[in-house]
Amino acid sequence: MKVIYTDKQAEFQFLDEMNRRAGEVNFSVSESVLGILKDVSMKGDKAVREYGEKFDGACPASFEISKDEMKKAYDAADERFRNALIHAKENITRYHEQQVQKGYELKKENGVILGQIIRGLNRVGIYVPGGTAAYPSTVLMNAIPAKIAGVEEIIMVTPPLVEKDDTGNLTCRANPDILAAACLAGVDRVFLSGGAQAVAALTYGTESFPRVDKIVGPGNIYVATAKKLLFGQVDIDMIAGPSEILILADETANPRYLAADLMSQAEHDPLSSAVLLTRSEAIAKNTLNEIELQLKGLDRKDVIRQSLENCSAIMVCSGMEEMLELADLIAPEHLELMVKDPMDYVNKIKNAGSVFCGDYSPEPLGDYLAGTNHVLPTSGTARFSSPLGVYSFVKKMSYTCYTRDALAQDKDDIITIAEKEGLGAHANSVKVRFE
Repeated sequence: MKVIYTDKQAEFQFLDEMNRRAGEVNFSVSESVLGILKDVSMKGDKAVREYGEKFDGACPASFEISKDEMKKAYDAADERFRNALIHAKENITRYHEQQVQKGYELKKENGVILGQIIRGLNRVGIYVPGGTAAYPSTVLMNAIPAKIAGVEEIIMVTPPLVEKDDTGNLTCRANPDILAAACLAGVDRVFLSGGAQAVAALTYGTESFPRVDKIVGPGNIYVATAKKLLFGQVDIDMIAGPSEILILADETANPRYLAADLMSQAEHDPLSSAVLLTRSEAIAKNTLNEIELQLKGLDRKDVIRQSLENCSAIMVCSGMEEMLELADLIAPEHLELMVKDPMDYVNKIKNAGSVFCGDYSPEPLGDYLAGTNHVLPTSGTARFSSPLGVYSFVKKMSYTCYTRDALAQDKDDIITIAEKEGLGAHANSVKVRFE
């Protein structure tokens, strides 16, 4: 893991390299995904099945998982795991209930009524990674806010687990942990399909898959590319890049905790980024030593090492002011404040997906249990984007009601602006009411 001493050049060179990594477009992936989208739009289930067999090796006889199977998975789940999911659901629900927005209505003395109605989307699709890399926590993080928002129907797609039976034939089944979480979260329908073909099926609708209004949830580069290309035909949450963590640490920080938290995100992917900002050379040195000590006992040490060597850094800064400036420039997905009195700095952070304060608020707390959402903006998009929330699953509709007297008071200004814009028919639609 490289150590950078900030000098107004070295740190920006590193950040430029990270931005290029995040912004690189894999044209071959885009070309492949475009072909998949076209096939699914034209051939429906047949194309989804063909791509499932091509990429997964097999495809289930029926895409949809019954509610009975979901309930059986929940009932059969390990009790400790089931109780942990229930605890997480309670915390996620409590946090996200605070995000519920209400419409409003303005009434003027002249009889004018203006208002806004907020309602949940009709049908939402959730993509949940399955197979060997299954994330039941993602089911809760996506489905619970949608339920609170009033979404009428939640459709989940997840890749199948493909296994050989006793005769050597490939069979498909759903990951039981994913099904257990879906049952608990109140997902309405589950379909066993993954990749760009599943995203396309939710966008266009097929013989088996219902068409949705919005698609949320993480996936690989093919899933992310499909969501990007289909945006406009369907709404999406965000285009997620590799996972990121940025830690601000002063002299009071514990290097053991710093090392553990950096690696907690580095293990996601070789392209994940873990960055530590500190004004202490001793903290930098001791954190590097701790990484080597802890790395030996971790299962995904090869992935972690690639991430730390290629996409990560420790930056030794001049002071806290420079650390805060760099933090807002990086706009990380996850930001940890490992400093004395961390709550004093929360309001000084402008750009971050989610902020974790102090020694006992490690980032995995937000991934699983605290209640905040773990679907967060990456690649610097926290400058203008927000975590997934209840507000992600609603739409807003305005309404207007004027009386004749009220329109008479405003008609001249309306006509003046319309004629200034050269839109005579706009002006005429007002004029005819008073001729």
